[in-house]
Amino acid sequence: MSRRLPPAQTLHAFDAAARHMSFTEAARELGVTQAAVSQRIRLLEHQLGQTLFLRHARGLELTEAGQAFMPAVTEAFERLSTGIAEAFGTPRDAPLTVRTTPGFAAHWLAPRFHDFQRAHPGISLRITTAVWPNDFDLDGADLEVRYGHGEWDGVECQRLTHERLAPVCTPATARELRDPEDLAGRQLLHAAGFATGWPQWLAWVGAGHLLDRTTPLIGDTMAVVLALTMRDAGIALARSGFVETALAEGTLVAPFDLWLETDESFFLTRVAGRQPRPDAEIFWTWLVGQREAGT
Repeated sequence: MSRRLPPAQTLHAFDAAARHMSFTEAARELGVTQAAVSQRIRLLEHQLGQTLFLRHARGLELTEAGQAFMPAVTEAFERLSTGIAEAFGTPRDAPLTVRTTPGFAAHWLAPRFHDFQRAHPGISLRITTAVWPNDFDLDGADLEVRYGHGEWDGVECQRLTHERLAPVCTPATARELRDPEDLAGRQLLHAAGFATGWPQWLAWVGAGHLLDRTTPLIGDTMAVVLALTMRDAGIALARSGFVETALAEGTLVAPFDLWLETDESFFLTRVAGRQPRPDAEIFWTWLVGQREAGT
């Protein structure tokens, strides 16, 4: 009995759009135009006789039919990907793909990467970045470095950092700051997406009243926030793992040296129960070694 299935391209477009909740991001992932994604979704909706997305001015929303359909499509692609890997393996020349946040890649991994290249010059590595939690699902990546509490289903985790938070700024600005009260009237740089930020730090040092007396500037990643800080655009509340090198070199200064412990950390993750590629196992062991060495 033949199976009447929608064209694979339409299912792929639906899968990408449903994960990103954006035709634009789906198009970027698939390497096609936004119009092509929209057309494929319309074709799929026509064939199924159901509307899958509600199109709003500021984004997408899955209909009830779309919500019911998404798990089946996601599982189908995951099973197909796993089946191909199990049957044929990964091409030998395929680079090891590691997905992480822009801040972790730029400020934690990059300063250490030379040591890995020197120890393993034959391993080809591809670093990709994602910002929001929903962007991390190990689809298309061998390993991921995620930020959170280590409570993700279906993945094996190794904690890489123990995060502490403190204000950092340029040396010139630091000379004007003697205690947290001196933050009044200053521009504070906020990184979106973190559970612990300036409100918690100010409350911890007994200066919560200062929040309304500062000017906020919000960046969507810590990488953006630190880049602005280094250009003296304001004072950032930095993760300790991101500013080790800058503090050691004197590019940035922690003027108060008041570090707030947080229960959020960066974790190295991979799919639980799946045999990793040899290169992925080598990189995993190296990263865990960096943590254990305290580097």
